[in-house]
Order: sequence, then structure tokens, then C-alpha cells
Amino acid sequence: MKTRQIFTAFLCIASLGCMPATAGATDQSADADADLRKAAMLHRGGETPRAIAIWEAWAGRGNVDAAYNLAVIHQHADGVAYDASIALRWYRVAAERGDKVSQFQLGLMYLNGEGVPADEAQAHAWFVRNRHEHAHHHHSPQLQQWQRQARALIEERDRREAFAAARRDGDMVLAELRRRAGLPAEPQPDPVRLASAATAGGH
Repeated sequence: MKTRQIFTAFLCIASLGCMPATAGATDQSADADADLRKAAMLHRGGETPRAIAIWEAWAGRGNVDAAYNLAVIHQHADGVAYDASIALRWYRVAAERGDKVSQFQLGLMYLNGEGVPADEAQAHAWFVRNRHEHAHHHHSPQLQQWQRQARALIEERDRREAFAAARRDGDMVLAELRRRAGLPAEPQPDPVRLASAATAGGH
């Protein structure tokens, strides 16, 4: 498998194949790499629908990296609306083709009941399949890198959510203090002015 091109250097795939590649397979692999790299750039540039079109085309041809990327963006609402059922479907596509990270994620989704009714037996089956098929890669530098990057992504998401929650709580406290003091509520900002100011500031 080649490099997974998603997020800002989010995940990479090491080449695990041991069969010699034919010239046609090598050309196709190079095409996939180029397209996945292009999709990553489109995604980071805010053109996620175009990136999705590329990933879906390659996922339909059996590319596990493309399927995995589709699962990740839907599970983490990155450029698309959160949709656990779509994430589950694409993780399954990659997992059934032997992708160890997707097998693990699929197991977690079954364990947590995310996008599917919780099913410990199914979760266990995917975890065991992951360990049996990839035990010799458990301590590979690549897998450790994925784990570090995944933890960093989750921690960053948690920090954003915690900040947003704290800000909402702070606004509620201030509003209550103003109410008790008999002060008028703060006027709501004009969204058009803010958008215009933001646009002007960006140029």
C-alpha cells in the first residue's frame, strides 16, 4: 500500500506487499498515488467534494487507502457532515481487503455502537482478525506512527470541543450576570458585517 493522502500529513501506509508487481500494477499504483495526493490537496483546500469523487473512484477499484480516507472524513466530520454509517461502510470495504487500521476501527465502532448497534461479538471478531492477520506488524514503525497521528487528531478534536463548550458556558454566565445587574443584553453582531470584515481581512 502506498501513502494515504489525507489531512495535513495525517496518515501514511507502508508498503506491505511481498509479491512482485507487474508493470501494469506499478503504473496503476503510481496513478493512484498521484490521484490520492491530488485529493489530499483538494481536501485541505476546502474542495472536499472533488476529493471525495477521486477517493470514491479509487475505492471502487479496490484501493484501501481511498476507502479508508472516505471513512475517516465521515467519522470525524472533516469537510463533510458526520455520518457514522458511511464511515462504517468504507471502513468495512478497506477492512475486508486486509487493511489492519480499518479492521481495528471497525472493531471499535461495533464495540461502541457507532453507526451500528453495539455488538461485542462482531467487535471481538474484527479485533482478533486484526491481530491474527497483522501480528508481525504490531510493533512496526509505520503502525506506531499511525497511532501517534490518530491520538494527536483525537486530542486536537477534544481540545476544540472543550474550548467551544467553555466559551458557550462563559457566554451563558456573562448573560446571567448582565440580567441580574439589570443591564441590557449585548446586541447580536451583524453577520454581514462580520463576513465582510473577515473577507477584507483575508485579502
